[in-house]
Amino acid sequence: MKFIFILFLAFLSISCQTKYNEHQRPNFIFYISDDQDFLDYKVYGNDLIESSGVSKIAKDGIVFTNAYTSQAICSPSRSQLFTGLNPIKNGSYANHLPVKSSVAGISKYLKEVGYDVYLSGKSHIKPDSVFDWTHYFPLKNRRYFQMGKIKNLIRYSTKPYCLFIASTFPHLPYIENDDYTIDDILKLPYEDSIPESKVGYYSNVKVDNDQFSDIIETVDSVDKNNTVLFYISDHGISGKWGIRENGLKIPLVVRWPDVIKASSKSEVLINIVDIMPTILEIAGAEIPDHLDGKSFLKTLMGNKNEINKYIFGISTRQNVRDPKIFPSRSVRDNRYKFILNFNSIDVYKNNLTINSAVNYFIEKGALSEPDIPYMELFDLEEDPFEKNNLASNKKYDEIKNHLESVLRNWMRNQKDFVGDGSVPLIKATRHPLDKISPWNKIPINIEGTLKDEDYMTSHY
Repeated sequence: MKFIFILFLAFLSISCQTKYNEHQRPNFIFYISDDQDFLDYKVYGNDLIESSGVSKIAKDGIVFTNAYTSQAICSPSRSQLFTGLNPIKNGSYANHLPVKSSVAGISKYLKEVGYDVYLSGKSHIKPDSVFDWTHYFPLKNRRYFQMGKIKNLIRYSTKPYCLFIASTFPHLPYIENDDYTIDDILKLPYEDSIPESKVGYYSNVKVDNDQFSDIIETVDSVDKNNTVLFYISDHGISGKWGIRENGLKIPLVVRWPDVIKASSKSEVLINIVDIMPTILEIAGAEIPDHLDGKSFLKTLMGNKNEINKYIFGISTRQNVRDPKIFPSRSVRDNRYKFILNFNSIDVYKNNLTINSAVNYFIEKGALSEPDIPYMELFDLEEDPFEKNNLASNKKYDEIKNHLESVLRNWMRNQKDFVGDGSVPLIKATRHPLDKISPWNKIPINIEGTLKDEDYMTSHY
């Protein structure tokens, strides 16, 4: 009898931790920091940086140690979050590019089940026809939230809502003050030395932490238990634009009292495209079959089963400052990561065309990364910061060949425009390849040599 009573108490304890049912309609608040490295939080190992807000919700929630964006740049990362689709499929495969007008965003699906959907702060996504918010709260002075309006929404909303709060911190420009010196900065494992800019970066992180802590305090004073609170960064600053772990790997912390076990961790592979279907499932909305993402609601509730067997990544390096033709694609499983660099120095001649203007930029792109080969393979368990390329080691041929097959199959399914002997030029909206600027140094005789027909056809 005593044994049965103990079992009953254990069951009661578990059920108290997972009170979620399909009829529950919680609010969602999603805080997005801008350009903050995965390792720059106390919960991920940096005790020197100010991240008490994230630590607070981690204490009551779950920390994901293997969360990723598919592309380490602002517009593509955010577009994945709001569409549940990877960059090639949704159309935002380079910075500042809009998604395809035929794509549906999260606001459509949540509105259909009675939610209001808001965006506050940084947008960096287009077009408005896809991202049709109930209301958008723009930034003040291009930098700061309209905090009073956000707090009023949290306090007085009479309908279930999903609120995305997108910060402009710790993104440049960095604050100049006396809060930190170089001695206050933690040297990250992939850094050869601490950049001087990290002093201002830490100051920006502190501002962002203060903003997030203010949001947490407001939520906790109103409806903590019925609010699912997410925190991410869009990508890492030190690996921005590229395909490395320090760009693609992101923080993901979620708090939902009574459903998520406090102070829990998960090592399952999660992609940013998985967040939208998770929200839809919790909200009681139908998850469209065409999405790339998968719901990880069961993971939030303590299930340890695999969500993704593989995580994929892309890099274009076009339509950004210092634009170049150096497209890369990657795939990782629970241990190994494989990369193809389609315009590396050892293969770029296969990409040359009969067009001399195009060829100039293909060669320039290859020469810009002379030490990066066509194939790379890393053992992330032994070498988490990708310093030892195993691609030429025969011992790993089976692993390499398998991951290459998985990657190429994914590229076909995504209808990728990049391939061996094919590195198309992307029509720029902000940073053309053939325009001289403070961020693009080319000979004056090369400026303006590209014509519209030299670029790949796209949706914008």
